[in-house]
Amino acid sequence: MKFAYRFSNLLGTVYRCGNLSFTCDGNSVISPVGNRVTVFDLKNNKSNTLPLATRYNIKCVGLSPDGRLAIIVDEGGDALLVSLVCRSVLHHFHFKGAVHSVSFSPDGRKFVVTKGNIAQVYHAPGRKREFNAFVLDKTYFGPYDETTCIDWTDDSRCFAVGSRDMSTWVFGAERWDNLIYYALGGHKDAIVACFFEASSLDLYTLSQDGALCVWQCDTLPEGLRLKAPTGWKADLLQREEEQEEEEEEGAESETTIRGKATPAAEEQQGKVKYSRVAKYFFNKEGDFNNLTAAAYHKKVHLLVTGFASGIFHLHELPEFNLIHSLSISDQRVASVAINSSGDWIAFGCSGLGQLLVWEWQSESYVLKQQGHFNSMVSLAYSPDGQYIVTGGDDGKVKVWNTLSGFCFVTFTEHSSGVTGVTFTTTGYVIVTSSMDGTVRAFDLHRYRNFRTFTSPRPTQFSCVAVDSSGEIVSAGAQDSFEVFIWSMQTGRLLDVLSGHEGPISGLCFNPMKSVLASASWDRTVRLWDMADSWRTTETLALTSDALAVAFRPDGAELAVATLNSQITFWDPENAVQTGSIEGRHDLKTGRKELDKITAKHSAKGKAFTTLCYSADGQSILAGGMSKFVCIYHVREQILRKKFEISCNLSLDAMEEFLNRRKMTEFGNLALIDQDAAEEGGVAIPLPGVKKGDMSSRHFKPEIRVTSLRFSPTGRCWAATTTEGLLIYSLDAQMLFDPFELDTSVTPVRIRAALRQRDFTRAILLAFRLNERKLLQETLEAVPWDEIEVVSSSLPDLYVEKVLEFLASSFEVSRHLEFYLIWTQKLLMVHGQKLKSRVGTLLPAVQFLQKSIQRHLDDVSKLCDWNRYNLQYALAVSKQRGLKRPSEPLGSEEEAGASEDDDDDSLHLLGGGPGHADAPLA
Repeated sequence: MKFAYRFSNLLGTVYRCGNLSFTCDGNSVISPVGNRVTVFDLKNNKSNTLPLATRYNIKCVGLSPDGRLAIIVDEGGDALLVSLVCRSVLHHFHFKGAVHSVSFSPDGRKFVVTKGNIAQVYHAPGRKREFNAFVLDKTYFGPYDETTCIDWTDDSRCFAVGSRDMSTWVFGAERWDNLIYYALGGHKDAIVACFFEASSLDLYTLSQDGALCVWQCDTLPEGLRLKAPTGWKADLLQREEEQEEEEEEGAESETTIRGKATPAAEEQQGKVKYSRVAKYFFNKEGDFNNLTAAAYHKKVHLLVTGFASGIFHLHELPEFNLIHSLSISDQRVASVAINSSGDWIAFGCSGLGQLLVWEWQSESYVLKQQGHFNSMVSLAYSPDGQYIVTGGDDGKVKVWNTLSGFCFVTFTEHSSGVTGVTFTTTGYVIVTSSMDGTVRAFDLHRYRNFRTFTSPRPTQFSCVAVDSSGEIVSAGAQDSFEVFIWSMQTGRLLDVLSGHEGPISGLCFNPMKSVLASASWDRTVRLWDMADSWRTTETLALTSDALAVAFRPDGAELAVATLNSQITFWDPENAVQTGSIEGRHDLKTGRKELDKITAKHSAKGKAFTTLCYSADGQSILAGGMSKFVCIYHVREQILRKKFEISCNLSLDAMEEFLNRRKMTEFGNLALIDQDAAEEGGVAIPLPGVKKGDMSSRHFKPEIRVTSLRFSPTGRCWAATTTEGLLIYSLDAQMLFDPFELDTSVTPVRIRAALRQRDFTRAILLAFRLNERKLLQETLEAVPWDEIEVVSSSLPDLYVEKVLEFLASSFEVSRHLEFYLIWTQKLLMVHGQKLKSRVGTLLPAVQFLQKSIQRHLDDVSKLCDWNRYNLQYALAVSKQRGLKRPSEPLGSEEEAGASEDDDDDSLHLLGGGPGHADAPLA
C-alpha cells in the first residue's frame, strides 16, 4: 500500500490534437491530450484525466447519445470502447487503417467510421449481448479521396460524408428505395464539414477555401421508402401476404396482383433530388486563412467556423447573418464543439495547446486554459501541497491547483526559458531562474513580480534554491561557473561563490542548517556555509559529472546523480560516502528512429537528471532520459518500484528495437517526411522556402522526465515530462490493507466492543483490520465529550494512523467540527511525544494541515460574505430608522428627498466589500 501509486491526473496540457466534444448534459468538455483523454467539468470547476491510454496520439473521439460510452481511436487505427460511468476500458478493436472521424447515430443504434475513402456502419455496442462489441453492418463506397467528416439526420435514417475530392455524399442508413446514395459537388476545395438541418434532409457543406453551400432536398425524411426485398425473401413475403388475404377476403372473387411497380409509377414517385439554393463565402484575410473547423447547432441554427489564422465566426443559418467575428490567437483553430443548449462553444488550438470555452451570448470565457508551449522543465510543490508551480522552455511560470487541476495564474516576465522554480517556506512566494540572466520572485497574494535579481555580468542561470528562512536566494550560472547569493529582503547581491570549474547543474539548501550544496560538471559537489562568510566547508569528489543534488528532509544525508548513471549518498557532516546505486539497467532507454546504434549502447550516455527524497526520507525518486521513473530504498539500496510514465508510440525513443518495416534499401523511412504535409503534423519550413514546397522538416518529441517532486503530504508525487505534468497518487480503491492482523480481529468483535462502550479497544481493533467504513463507524460512535479520554489512552503507534485517517476524512466528510475536536485532542495529548518522531510523522501532519487549510479558506470566505451582508443590512436598517420622523412628512418634496437619500446610502454601502461585484477581503 505504501507504494501503490497510480496515475491520477494530467496537468499542464489541456489539448493536443483530435476533436473536442461536450457531454450530453453540456456541463463537461472532453479533450484529447496526447494519448489520454481529459474531462473538464465546467460546472464544478475540476479537470480529471481518465486512467487509460492508447498506443498513439488520439485522432478522434465519438460519444454515444446517452453519454455513457465513448469510442476513442488513435492515429494507428486502434480503438478503445470506454465506459464514462466507471472510467474503464470495455473492449479493444483495430480498424485496420487510419480513422478520420467517428459518429454515433442520434438513436444510439449505430455508428459510422470513416477511413480512407470508405464509410463503415457498425452496430452500436451494448445494445445486445454479444461476444464482439464491434459488428460491421455495411460498407459504403463513393468518394475518390479520403473522407473528412460525418453528420447524421435527426431520425438516423441517413448520414452525409465529406471528402477531400470536393464532394459530399448522402447515404441511406437503411436500404431505401428512393435514396441509395447522392453525390453533391459545387466546391473547389476539400470538404471540412457537412451538417443536416433539423428534421430535414436539407444540407450545409463547407469547404476549406471558405465556401458554404446550402442544399435543399425535395423529399421529407418521412418520404423515404424501404426497398422491396428481392429473391427468395420476396417470394416468401408474397406467399405469406397472399395467404393472409385469402383468409380475410374468403369468397370475394376480386384479386390483387402484387409485384414490382411499373416504370410510370416509379417515375411518379421519383428519387430524392438535391438542388443548391445558395452559396456564401466567408471573409478571407490573406492566402493562409483556410477554414479548418466548424460546428453547427441544429436547434438554434448557429454555425461556428474556425480558421487557420485563429479567427472564428458565428453565423445564423440559413440567412447567413454574422453574429460575431473574433480572434483567439495567431494559430489555427483545430477543433470546434457546441454544447447541447447552444450556449457554450469550445475551441481547441493544437499549435499552442490551448482550450477555450466561450459563452457567445454574454461574450465571456467559461474556461481559458493553455499549457506550456514547449516542454516543462521544472516543478515545485507548495509547503501545504495545494499548489504546483511549473516552469517551461517558453519562459512562462504557471501555478496549478492540485484539487481542481486548473492553472489559475501565469507569469510571463521571463524572456527566455525557465530553468528552475521553488517555493519559499511560507508558500506565498515563488522564486524562478531563467536563461535570460534574471532570478525573479513572485508574490501569490497580489500576483506580481516584486523582486528581480541580476548578476554584475550577464550570465545564464541553470538552477535556483532558497534557504529554509526564505531570506537567502541562490542561483547557479551555466557559463561563468559561479554561484550568486542575494538577499530576499533588500534584493541586493550579497556574494559570488567561485570555485567550480564547470557549469552548475544543481543547488540545494540543507533544510535544518544554513548550508548550500552545489553540484557541477567538474565532478565535485561543494558545501558552502552561509553563516560563516560563505566559505567552502567541504568538497565532495565524484567519479563523473554531477547532474542533480538533493538533501534528505532531515538534512542528514545528501544524494547526488552523476553522468555514469549512478546515485551516490553522502554524509554532509563528515564528507563520507555512505552508499551508491547503479541505475543504468533500470533506466532502459529507448532507441530513437534515427539512431545508428542500439538502445543498449545508447544507454551508456544516459543518466538520472532529477532526484527527490520521499517525505519520510526512506526512499528516493529518480528520473531522466527515459520513460521510466524509479523509486529506490536508500538504506537497502534496492529498487522498490518502477513506473512507466508513458506508452505513447507517437513520441520518440519509446521502443527498444527499431521497426524493420521502416528500414528500406534507400535508408530509414523516418527520414522521409510523410506526415509533414498533413494538418496534424508539425511542419517546420526551411528558411527561405515558400509555402507548398516539399522541403519541410518533421520531428517527433523525445520522451524524457525533466523534474520530479514528492508532495509534502507523501500521498502523491508529480513529474514534468514530454507529455505534461503527471500526478501519481496512492490508489484509494485498495480498501483492505490490514495492520497487525490476527484471527481475533473481526467486525463482529469491533461492534461488540462499541456496544460495551469500550471505545479504545474498538478503535484499536478497527485500525488493525483497517477497513475505511468500519473505521468511520468506530470513530463517529465516540461521544464528543469522551474524545479526550479515548485519545489519551491510544498508543503512540496508533496516533499516526488516526491522524492520517482524520486528514483523509476532512476531504469527504460533513462532520467538520467533530473531526476537528478529534484532531485538537490528539495533538494536545500526544504533542510532546510526537516531537521525537517528527521525521516519520511529517507527511501525516502536512496532509492534515492541507485538509484543514482548505476548509479554512472555504469557511472564511463564507463567513466574511455573511458578515458583510449582515453589516450592510444593519446599516441600511439604521439609516432608515434615522430617516423615519416621529410625525409624517409635510410635503411630497420632503418624501422624495428622503427616498433619494435612501438610494444614495444603498449605493454607497453596496460598493463596499459586501457588494456582489466587490472582491472579498
